[in-house]
Formats: sequence, C-alpha cells, structure tokens
Amino acid sequence: MIPFNKPPVTGAEEQYIKQALQSNKLSGDGPFGKKCQNWFEANLPAKKTLLTPSCTAALELAAVLIDIQPGDEVIMPSYTFVSTANAFVLRGAKIVFVDIRPDTMNIDERLIEAVITPKTRAIVPVHYAGVACEMDTIMDIAERHNLYVVEDAAQGMMSSYKGRALGTIGHLGAFSFHETKNYTSGGEGGLLIINDEKFRQRAEIIREKGTNRSQFFRGMVDKYQWVDIGSSFLPSELQAAYLWAQLEGAELINDARLAAWKYYAEKLQPLADMGHIELGVVPTDRIHNAHMFYFKAANLEERTSLIDYLKNHDIQAVFHYIPLHTAKAGREFGRFSGDDRFTTAESERLIRLPMWYGLDEAMQQQVVDAIIEFYR
Repeated sequence: MIPFNKPPVTGAEEQYIKQALQSNKLSGDGPFGKKCQNWFEANLPAKKTLLTPSCTAALELAAVLIDIQPGDEVIMPSYTFVSTANAFVLRGAKIVFVDIRPDTMNIDERLIEAVITPKTRAIVPVHYAGVACEMDTIMDIAERHNLYVVEDAAQGMMSSYKGRALGTIGHLGAFSFHETKNYTSGGEGGLLIINDEKFRQRAEIIREKGTNRSQFFRGMVDKYQWVDIGSSFLPSELQAAYLWAQLEGAELINDARLAAWKYYAEKLQPLADMGHIELGVVPTDRIHNAHMFYFKAANLEERTSLIDYLKNHDIQAVFHYIPLHTAKAGREFGRFSGDDRFTTAESERLIRLPMWYGLDEAMQQQVVDAIIEFYR
C-alpha cells in the first residue's frame, strides 16, 4: 500500500531527543524550544513566535488575545478543520461562514465585507493547501472596519504571498506541526505568530497559565505570580527537539515536496487537458509549499469510485473536509451567510493524492498510472 501520508524524518530527530532527555529540561522553552522560536523569528520574519502543543492551541491563544467575547462574530470559510471555528466558539463567538473561491478553495474575499455587522470582531482566512488567500484585500477590509485578522496558516509553512510569509501578514497567525503537515514536532505541535507588538507580553502570560513566569526567568520581576487568565500552552522540550531536526532540513524537505508536486502536475496535465479532471490553481503572485496535491473529479460519485479504485490498487487517496456549516455543531454555533455556491459542491469533487517527504517517482508513477487507467 502506498500510504497517503508518512511523517517526515530527517535522521537527526533521535539524537536531539536524547540530548533533550539528558538536559533535565523537558517542560518547554528549553534550549531546543528557543532555537526553534529564534529560527522562525529570523526566517519568517516575525516580531515574536511562541511554540504551542498544537495549532489548535495557537488559535485558542489568539482568540483570547483579541478578547473574543460571547456574542462576537468571526468570519471564516466553512471549508476548514473544526479547530478554526472551535477556538472562537469556546470564547462564545458566533461563526459566520462565507463561501469559497472554486479556484484556490480559499475564502472568497469579495464576499467578506457584505457580512460584517457591528458584532464582527475578526476575520480568519485559511490558506488551503499552503496557497495564500487574497491577503491585500482582506487586510484592507479589516483596517477599514477595525477588525482583527488571524491567519490560519496550519498548512502554510514555507509558503508566501507577494513575498511575505504566510502567518506574518495578519495581526496573528498559526502554524501546525501535526504529523500530516510538511514539518512535524513528533506528531502534534503548533506555533503562534505575533505580528502586532501589543500582543507580545500578554501572549507569554496567557501561554504560561496566566503567570508572568517568562518575565521572572528573564530577571524582569523578582517573583512570578498569577496576573491574567491563561492556560497551559507550552509544548514539551521533546517536541521542540524533534521539530529542530525538521527545521535544519526545512529547505531539503520543501524542495523534495515541490519536486513531487510538479511530477504529479506534469503527468496528470493531459487528463486535465481532456477535461476529465480539474487541477488545483496556484496564482502567480504566490509561492506554495506543496503541502498537498489535489485535483477534482466530475462529481461526488466519480470521486468515490476513483478512491475505491485506487484502494484496490494499493494506493491510499482521500477526500478532505466536510464543510463545517453542514455539521450539527456548525449549525448550532454558526451560520452560512449568502449562497453555498461552491463550498459543498467543490469539496465533494476534491481528492488528495499521496504526498510526503520520501515519496519517490516510482510510487508516484504507480499512482498516476492507476488514475489514467481509471479514466481510460
């Protein structure tokens, strides 16, 4: 079986985890944690980054930072993972779902302004497949209406929009290092990106259970105490050690994934030219990270048949999100504004092919051959 995903391994992970175990510092923000955060701040760049146990935790921390209150409204696409919505629902917000663009599967920026009300607090663009949303338009809308922008860049590490790294454009951003992502910190993991200086100090406090512990260790206060609301948003040093090995090999992993993505694109282009499938779109002003390779079948029935066909040929291909507004909790905690022209219809056509660091051309050709035979 050619699996849909394999967590990336560079070879240095075990060595660094052993070093962390020998350091007697496992609870977070140890030497490896600081190395990782410094790497992000230098390479993105960003004003401040904080590792978290997951992207979910990073989004929850962002919701606290922008002071989401019961009754506030947060605008986002329905075609996203549940954590995007949950982070704000937990604070009492009502989610306003907006339709997506069929080309990139990202939120349709042209529909955002019409759904803004006096209750609107934030816009949460989701960079699907590591391909950027139309951030200039979104930031302009947010500035004119005095709204926060929290980028869900869970899939977007090493991707950019007009030369700016994803996650660094909005007021706050969040990355994921889950095992299905291009880079992992041992299964789970995340990062909060702080682009507005006013959030910097409070983010550290909330992340440290509401205490000023970080300031204490920097010698800024003589003792630390409870000063704000908070939770435990620190990952372990073992997670950071695993992630550091990934960051050292970040370019290598990125180049290999891009090569695999281009291979699929070139080999499947003839099927697209014949009208059998529709390939994903990457606008020319954006650089993507080959987080996933997807295409669209004619309809749900064809996609189901193709996934079954590939499974019978030892290839694991999958579909993706069920739109949140169609789910029980989505109907309870949110509403879809306007017509669902594309979110459901396009999501039902989308199929994702195996994509991981280490996937070789022989395996990819096996995938391509099976797809071609299916349509033949």
